[in-house]
Amino acid sequence: MKKIILLSILIIVGCEEPAIEGCLDGQATNYDATASIDNNTCTYVDSCGVIDIDKTNDCIQDDCGVWGGDGVDADSDNICDDVDACIVQDGVSVELWGECYDIETTTSLFLNHIPLTGSIPPEIGNLTNLTYLDLSGNHLTGEIPSEIGNLTNLETLYLHYQGLTGSIPPEIGNLTNLTDLNICFTQLTGAIPSEIGNLTNLTNLDLSHIHLTGAIPSEIGNLTNLTDLHLGGNDLTGEIPPEIGNLNNLTYLGLNSNQLTGEIPEEICNQGDSSPSLSNNQLCPPYPSCIEDYVGEQDTSNCP
Repeated sequence: MKKIILLSILIIVGCEEPAIEGCLDGQATNYDATASIDNNTCTYVDSCGVIDIDKTNDCIQDDCGVWGGDGVDADSDNICDDVDACIVQDGVSVELWGECYDIETTTSLFLNHIPLTGSIPPEIGNLTNLTYLDLSGNHLTGEIPSEIGNLTNLETLYLHYQGLTGSIPPEIGNLTNLTDLNICFTQLTGAIPSEIGNLTNLTNLDLSHIHLTGAIPSEIGNLTNLTDLHLGGNDLTGEIPPEIGNLNNLTYLGLNSNQLTGEIPEEICNQGDSSPSLSNNQLCPPYPSCIEDYVGEQDTSNCP
């Protein structure tokens, strides 16, 4: 009888199932429903898809809302793909009208007749290696930003045929490498800044058919390389400065359709255009003999 009891005990002990160790957390990626003992091996996936033993979500979103992405919206234009189209960094690039331009390599901008709208952004002054800038024939409005004066390497500047307003910024006098400046047929007002006399490399200056007022600055006589000077179709007043005679390389001098008064200085005979356009002013006789055949119609009602 003792042998039978001992055998039963041995059978019971030998049939007991061993304990299973594993992950007991139901939120873990490796949860083991059969385990009875937690062995601290639970792993978790975060929003970036990374699986590790850290239960906290240490993944962050990029500017595009993508977890773990590298998208940015550094220029705050609310445009964000996987990588923003134009990452604006100081001294690297600038965004103008939705396009990205490298500051170091951009030397010319041909953006005429697109048509662009809005104002000229002041950031255009960051493109300091520009030598050629043509924004003509667009629908631009607002003022010419003073930052245009930062573009000291410019040789050509075309802003004509659009709705620009305000006055010509005096900073334009910083552009001493300019040879061609055209701002005609805009809505600009105010006086011709005296700083225009700094642009001694100019060969063409067209400020015609806008709404300029005040006198022609005497500094215009500094522009001795001019071949074309267009000031017609404005509201300029006062007398023609005698310094106009310094411009002996002129082939065209247009002062017509203003409100110029007084006598024409004899020095006008020293400038290069033998048949200047002077009509529709209030210029008084006697006229210098060199141009008396070209003065055209004048309102002399206020002449002495």
